Amino acid sequence: MAILGVDVGGSGIKGVPVNLTKEEYLGERFRLDTPVPREPKAMVETIAQVVKHWDWKGPVGVGFPTVIHKGKALEHGNLDKSWLGVQVDDMISQRIGLPVNVMNDADAAGLAEMEFGVGKGVKGLVVVVTIGTGIGSGVFFNGELIPNFELGQMRYKKKTSIEEYASRRVRLDNDMSFKKWGKRFNQFIQMLSTMSQPELIIIGGGASKNLDEYIKYLKTDIPIMAAHTRNHAGIIGAALGARHLLN
Repeated sequence: MAILGVDVGGSGIKGVPVNLTKEEYLGERFRLDTPVPREPKAMVETIAQVVKHWDWKGPVGVGFPTVIHKGKALEHGNLDKSWLGVQVDDMISQRIGLPVNVMNDADAAGLAEMEFGVGKGVKGLVVVVTIGTGIGSGVFFNGELIPNFELGQMRYKKKTSIEEYASRRVRLDNDMSFKKWGKRFNQFIQMLSTMSQPELIIIGGGASKNLDEYIKYLKTDIPIMAAHTRNHAGIIGAALGARHLLN
């Protein structure tokens, strides 16, 4: 039982069929650059090329980098403003001729981690934070997803979101040491712990593999762990989110 999972990011669009019974790709991940500007027509065409690469004929699950409600983009995130209000699932489905489920990319990554990773079986509140071009977040209570918590959009300063201050992209673009950037990311952790007291914070995305380099600068009593699924999480979670299309 497999679904093609597609992870749409600010810099790349990646896809591969996923075995839904375990954390396993059915091939090598295929990636294309996200077109610039990040407009609907060009991005949907790129997603279609990823699907075509696999000669796929079944359901497709897509993790998408903005707030998604019932398949519609309620924000544009780091994408072109023309995405606002687009029924993303219908637009992709009409282009590829296949059933499509679209969900927020951080929710998808969290879903994978709760199913196959360190979040499996953890009760209470769990927050999965994906650190990449922005800061995404998937929030779960007793293993159930509470969708579209965009914690990266919290204001750090009046005109600056916390993701604009402390994302992985900010660290790389400014050639920051892990110490300097870790102190920045600690601001996000402090804001999160002021709002809630999760049982566990799971760090995913591109910065997950370097957690040992900056965890010492994160000042909190909340347990913090690196995601087991790492950069695979978005694709696996997108496929998991489309399971209902098999019925």
